[in-house]
Amino acid sequence: MARKTIGLALSGGGARGFSQVGVLKALAANGIVPDMVAGTSAGSAVGAFVAAGMTVDEIVGLTAEMTWRTAVRPVVSPMGLFSNRPLGSFIRKNLPVNEISELKLPYAAVAFDIVSGEEVVISRGDIADAVRASCAVPGIFTPVRTNDGKVLVDGGVTSIMPVDQVRAMGADIVIGVDLVSCGASFRSDPKTAVGVMIRSALTLLRTSALEQRLRADIVIDPAIAHIRPDQLKRKQELLELGEAAALERIKEIKAMAGESV
Repeated sequence: MARKTIGLALSGGGARGFSQVGVLKALAANGIVPDMVAGTSAGSAVGAFVAAGMTVDEIVGLTAEMTWRTAVRPVVSPMGLFSNRPLGSFIRKNLPVNEISELKLPYAAVAFDIVSGEEVVISRGDIADAVRASCAVPGIFTPVRTNDGKVLVDGGVTSIMPVDQVRAMGADIVIGVDLVSCGASFRSDPKTAVGVMIRSALTLLRTSALEQRLRADIVIDPAIAHIRPDQLKRKQELLELGEAAALERIKEIKAMAGESV
């Protein structure tokens, strides 16, 4: 029997992306190794480290260095409140390679071109720019402009969890990690305009995620409903919740993958 290939579809979710590192930890501990990965927003950053061949321990080590200061800076621009250029610098500093073609695994980051109104799947070129584009939340971060005239923003506009993209890359089994569906509600009412905005945005993203979930073979849902996407300081809790959620699905993943694990 031919070995089944496994692809990861990593969703967006801001700081909740740290729970994806916990998922990776659980998969690695059980001998489940992805053959390809695509990510949207936060998932594009985690996916880049996976595709580069970094170990889970190395990725966990990087999470300790990640702060909002290393990821964003305020700007004066009509296109957004912040720039994520520092995130690009962080990616370049910590990845062993700069070009997507140099990664050890097939990789794609999903963005959206607000000029053409079309989804853009970035599978070649500069890794840091790809991640920056995929993470450029509209209205919050300034878009990433390309040499060919594209104005790119967060891929969550069209594909919050890029299951179809991973399938198109050739995966037999697609494991989705959904940071939105479980976390679309909180334990308390919003108290600020920012809270209302986050709640509304998550509801829209949840609708998109639910459709994409149907096309994945297995979806891992970390229990992170109580953690906002901006709560970067809760990274350790997020990592542990991601690991716990993945461990619950290990037997199912192994049964589906057969000889691939």
